[in-house]
Amino acid sequence: MTRVEFYFNVADKLAKSAALCEKAVNKGRQLTLLTQDEQMNTALQQYLWQHSATSFLANAKATEAHSAFSAIVLDCSGENLQQDDVLINLQGQQPPFFSRFRHLVEIVCKDEEDRLSARQRFKFYKDRGYAIKATDEITGEVKDWK
Repeated sequence: MTRVEFYFNVADKLAKSAALCEKAVNKGRQLTLLTQDEQMNTALQQYLWQHSATSFLANAKATEAHSAFSAIVLDCSGENLQQDDVLINLQGQQPPFFSRFRHLVEIVCKDEEDRLSARQRFKFYKDRGYAIKATDEITGEVKDWK
């Protein structure tokens, strides 16, 4: 069953996404980042390439030919899924294909609209029996919801 994890009160979704990507890639994981649109794809792609002064996080958009060889794939449609390891959802609704992934990460910023849609997604996953780990980025508090 898919492991679901929420990060709440995130100050910067791109920065948190990059930090999670770096951690996962160092563990040999593959990631798909489901972005809101092509503009977010481009902004995130640039952010990942420039993430650190001493390193970068190689990535590709799902529509690029070399994306099959990348550990980090950026996609705004979900029509070009190439792996089933980790999905980071940056959209406002739950992806219809999330259950094919081993691990789903939801990143929620402090914006009230984002928080409201996250509550709906949280309820959706919980009502379907998924165990959820929730981390508050401000307090560092971690809760496991069953």
